[in-house]
Amino acid sequence: MTLPPADSMLGQLMARLPRAGRVEWIGLRPARDVPMQAVAVADATAGAGLSGDRYGGGSGKRGVTLIQAEHLPAIAALAGHADVAPATLRRNLVVSGIPLAALKGRRFRIGDVVLEGTEDCDPCSRMECALGPGGFNAMRGMGGLCARIVEGGTLAVGAPVEALPVDAEEVDVEAGR
Repeated sequence: MTLPPADSMLGQLMARLPRAGRVEWIGLRPARDVPMQAVAVADATAGAGLSGDRYGGGSGKRGVTLIQAEHLPAIAALAGHADVAPATLRRNLVVSGIPLAALKGRRFRIGDVVLEGTEDCDPCSRMECALGPGGFNAMRGMGGLCARIVEGGTLAVGAPVEALPVDAEEVDVEAGR
């Protein structure tokens, strides 16, 4: 994803976030077609993934998958459910309080781990089974974000999720420059 120049008004607006977020849930997929395992902490390896996750040694750009906690009730409603458990959606991290879409194409920190948002985490056909007929479409646009691990470390439930500063001069957004 190509971001606008950081010194442009649009670049500055896209870099400004209202607050830090928080990790609400962590899950690992130990193998294909097995239930997710909820954990309190997970080890993240730079250029790879999470220890104990089936994608832990895989490609760097999809080392961790994240989903917005605020989207879970919307997905549940659209799929015709009262609620949906995070493990059902098969993402590694559920985060709240920070818009994941704003982290696409930029670096962010969770605890001592530095990640970079690489691409949307679109739903897969498994959501039809997990959520029922129409589950794939219920999740479209709210599937979350894939990220590569730039600096490894430990992820923990409750850790802050913070966008890293964009390297550019400050732009006076109020003045339109």
